[in-house]
Amino acid sequence: MNDFQEALRFRHACKQFNPQRQISEQDFFSILEFGRLSPSSFGMEHWKFIVVSTQDKRQALQEACWGQAQITESSHVVIILAKLSAVEPGSDYVKAQFQRRNLPQEAYETYLDKYASYFKTEIEPYMNTFAWSSRQCYIALANMMTGAAALGIDSCPIEGFSRAAVNELLSLDTGDMQTAVVVTFGYRAGKQTPCFRQAADKIIETL
Repeated sequence: MNDFQEALRFRHACKQFNPQRQISEQDFFSILEFGRLSPSSFGMEHWKFIVVSTQDKRQALQEACWGQAQITESSHVVIILAKLSAVEPGSDYVKAQFQRRNLPQEAYETYLDKYASYFKTEIEPYMNTFAWSSRQCYIALANMMTGAAALGIDSCPIEGFSRAAVNELLSLDTGDMQTAVVVTFGYRAGKQTPCFRQAADKIIETL
């Protein structure tokens, strides 16, 4: 637990990376694995990870991200995409995700019905598919950042971007997937910024 808390205290939204320091291939693969192994609602794995490696793509992405320096100065950049049509009830993707559990036919059909019912009663009245998928993507995002921190690697989640511009840069079919969030990884240049959090008694209530 102490190691986990230390990772949380180490992690901050790093705004200034040292462009001379690069993450090893092994460590970056671990970061991607932290995302891939993350939990998701109904086990749908709503995400796709796009690693932006070429300099021209990074510069174009930087323009779409309000010119933020982290995009070009960090060691690695990942765009997390949220799946849309694939996670709609009745899709081949949804069926495959449930089929891989090797359930009896009756249980399999029950899961499909529950999934469709959940979509109708808990998603459609309160949010759209993109909002729901994005929520799942943020679980992966958090695990990637905390896991990186445990390796002594800094990160910065980026929501300040033009979604339309990033979608266009990736030539996305926006009915299938859309950009949920951008995250950069690398090593900080300079000191960590102060961390401010409310006291536990301000945010925790026991009923």
